[in-house]
This record gives sequence, structure tokens and C-alpha cells, in this order.
Amino acid sequence: MSSSCRKEPIVFYEGRNYMGRHWECSSDCMDTFRHFNCCNSMRVSGGHWVAYEKPHYMGYQYILGPGDYPDYHSWMGFNSCIRSCQMFPPYRGSYRMRLYNRPEMMGHMMEFMDDCPNVYERFHHRDVYSCNVMEGYWIFYEHPNYRGRQYFMRPGMYRSCGDWGGFNPMIGSFRRMRTNM
Repeated sequence: MSSSCRKEPIVFYEGRNYMGRHWECSSDCMDTFRHFNCCNSMRVSGGHWVAYEKPHYMGYQYILGPGDYPDYHSWMGFNSCIRSCQMFPPYRGSYRMRLYNRPEMMGHMMEFMDDCPNVYERFHHRDVYSCNVMEGYWIFYEHPNYRGRQYFMRPGMYRSCGDWGGFNPMIGSFRRMRTNM
């Protein structure tokens, strides 16, 4: 990933409430292990980041906007383990994606250009098996009302839920990734 210096750092702290050993990061990092053992709080000075539970951008994903996160519950974390991170570029264009209720872009399709707090109410299917993100960055959530596991969606074709890191096709809500989230 990019190793260029960026001006919007994220700071990881081993202790809650910004205590203990810390590390400031201003570029993508595939493996944070050499910098800290665990992460119980974070500060995001600017920009937007995706933090991952495992190295090489794998595992649970946490989407973080500018702000303070005094403990891992504040970023909807399941534990204090952060092992990689990426900054995603600012985006100010249009948003458009298509959801499908079958793998390989098959079955019922519906196009979206805005946030959706309850996928079942709008899509009339409980599971999203594939997706084509045509414009913009999106966040999928496992449960309605933007709760549960998060999945960061870049433009591209996702032929199955495994392509976006999902263990099952259950998507309860989604929203556009905007600078002013």
C-alpha cells in the first residue's frame, strides 16, 4: 500500500482514555504489531481511516472519522486488537451501487444512491450476496440502524460476501462514506 506521508494522522494508545504507550500513524500500515501490543483508545486528527483486527487488512473492520475514541467500545470494537490500518481518500462525487440477492450479480437487483437504515424494508431481502459499487465509498453494517460488523466498500464488483470480508450475506443497513459522517 501507499507509503507516502499524509498529514491526517491517527494515534493508537495501548491504554483506555489515551493512556500508556502510543504510536502515531500517517500512512497505510499492513502490520502494526511492532508499534504497539493492543489498542484501547484512538484519536483521529483528520481524514478517515479503516482499522482492521488482523494484519494485511483482514478481520473485523472499523471505520473511523475525525474524533476521539476513549475505548474500543466507542468505535464499535469487539476487542482491543488492531493490527493494520488504511486511510481512504476524500471523496466528493456521486454515490451509486447495485445490490443482488444472489451471488455473481444474479437474482433480484436494486440500485441505491443514498443511505439505507434498514435493508429489508427497502430491498425486501434479508441477505445481500453480491454487489456492484459503481461510485463512491460505502459502509455495510451487519444489522439495521448502522450497528454490528462494518464492511468498507470501495468501487468494484463483489461477486460474493467473502469478497468484502463477510462471513455471511447478512447486511442490515448501509450508508455512504462522506467526509461529514
